[in-house]
Amino acid sequence: MGSARVATGNAALAARVLSEVRSARLSGGRASLAPRPVIEQSWERLLRRGVDPDRGVDAGLLPPDEVRRRRETSPLRHVLPVLRESLLTVADAAQHIMVVADDEGRVLWREGSLPVLRKADGLGFEVGADWREDIVGTNGVGTAAVTRRPVQVFAAEHFVHTHATWTCAGAPITDPRDGRLIGVVDVSGPLETMHPATLSWVSSVAKLAEATLRELHARTLEGLRAVAAPVLARIDGPALAVDRNGWTAAVTGMPYTPRIGLPASPSPGPRWLPALGPCTLEPLADGWLVRAGGTPEPGGATRIELDLAQPRRPRVRVSGGAGAWAHELSPRHAELLYLLALRRTGRSAAGLAEDMFGDPARTVTVRAEMSRVRRYLGGLLEHRPYRFCEAAEVEVLLPADPRDLLPHSTGPVVTEQRRVSAPAGGV
Repeated sequence: MGSARVATGNAALAARVLSEVRSARLSGGRASLAPRPVIEQSWERLLRRGVDPDRGVDAGLLPPDEVRRRRETSPLRHVLPVLRESLLTVADAAQHIMVVADDEGRVLWREGSLPVLRKADGLGFEVGADWREDIVGTNGVGTAAVTRRPVQVFAAEHFVHTHATWTCAGAPITDPRDGRLIGVVDVSGPLETMHPATLSWVSSVAKLAEATLRELHARTLEGLRAVAAPVLARIDGPALAVDRNGWTAAVTGMPYTPRIGLPASPSPGPRWLPALGPCTLEPLADGWLVRAGGTPEPGGATRIELDLAQPRRPRVRVSGGAGAWAHELSPRHAELLYLLALRRTGRSAAGLAEDMFGDPARTVTVRAEMSRVRRYLGGLLEHRPYRFCEAAEVEVLLPADPRDLLPHSTGPVVTEQRRVSAPAGGV
């Protein structure tokens, strides 16, 4: 019987068993049960970083002015009504609290049962607190942000022992425009209030929040389309209007493409974009007017740098005769580009599916994701098979510890790369 099975039964019994499992694991002994994989992997990360299981790391609280600034600029503010409506009534009745943290793990909002809020104060689970995994150990906010998937942490599954009287379930919220992590929503409370269905509930609400952001983005594009229509009507030649993230609102004289890759900090003037080649950028409302053509194609070698050194901030940087630009990657796109960097001769859709999922039949998912990647890398990627173009120089920046490589990935190739590159002796 595994610890996951125990945790669905009697809460007090499960807490005692998990406490024994944690003590044995952290002391190097043999436990009667194995921790769940998501928990064991988190413990391993924390042991490597030297986090104190008795104290954690004191990062301090953000000052009120900084909390206010983050609230006012975070995309999470747009989904707060949805989170409150979907979570607070039930959470309060179930003696839980709702916590919303930003992409850096800082608690921005915290609401719910007053007695539970007071207990949370004693754990430092306060507004402005840093709840990243490598600060406070395994928890529903920080671990969900690292793995990019919903996670429930019960009792002694928390790495820091002072949290062992607590249960939490957190789910990441990503920006539907680019897959970037923007925060985590978490429901927490005393361990006796744990229910196995909490994780599914929180996960569903996180998806609802992402759907709300998707609808908001669609309305924003409609507004830009209305502004762009008379401008595009007066233009001879191909052009399109895009928002600040490169999503297309309107197009004239050229095939429609949902999104183009823009420079990290776009500015007016001649540019060379991978998806379009030579073009000119002009400010337009809350976006850009992009006129295709008119500038000679830049020369010079192209260098592609896949930066995986910061596990939570994978990026691709492109530089060459056209200048330099960067794009933040979603976890799935970071994994795809890493696999292509490993196999410069190319990989079929079935091969990539096998590398990512261990299932060569999942080609539909691979083709859909590769189509999205090509929107910002354009001609730098070829297909049949998928590969980086031969003229490009490709470099991969890896994390200092190979075991931190793409921590969200469970694909067989990435898992094997972590294993073979790990230091001798392990944790």
